[in-house]
Amino acid sequence: MSNLSKSTVKSATQFARAVSWMGHPLVFVTVSVGIVVVSRLARRDALSILLVLFVSVILPTALLLFGGVRSGHWSDADISVRTERKRVYPMTILLLAIGIVALWSLRASNFVLRGTLVTFALFILAAIANFWIKLSLHALFAFYCSVILFRINPLFGGVAFALATTLFWSRLHLQRHDLAEMLTGTLLGLGGGMVAAWWP
Repeated sequence: MSNLSKSTVKSATQFARAVSWMGHPLVFVTVSVGIVVVSRLARRDALSILLVLFVSVILPTALLLFGGVRSGHWSDADISVRTERKRVYPMTILLLAIGIVALWSLRASNFVLRGTLVTFALFILAAIANFWIKLSLHALFAFYCSVILFRINPLFGGVAFALATTLFWSRLHLQRHDLAEMLTGTLLGLGGGMVAAWWP
């Protein structure tokens, strides 16, 4: 391989890693939730919902992921090893359940509650699927959020879809998933997004 080819491959890999980090489910979902809540709710209600979600779900999940990496329980923040995900899914599902109860107690809007319930269901489906396949959570939540954002604002949705598509390529380029794992995550995300954003 020529030096030019090596340089091109290295640049592509660095770009793929950057996209992968930007499209990490925790990042993609957090930003998307912020956009949705601020766009759909009054400022006071939006701040309350964001605070509850941050304290009950987002922050504990971040601590779970990065604390697990530092302690050596997980190989990386993506939880790329399928066997490691068996321990992560139950804890994440529990955190989401706590978040749902907290939102319900705040009498959050049906749109917000439905989105949280669909997210909860997607994690359960991913946990079940994990017995056979390590589906891409990056793809799942990138396309899931993209569909919802498109309902909120076509411009936001278009940008999110572009990032989700690039993310799809990056995960394949980095060999974190095979095509079947990426497609499974993508289809679940698209289906979940349709239910969360467009179901009557």
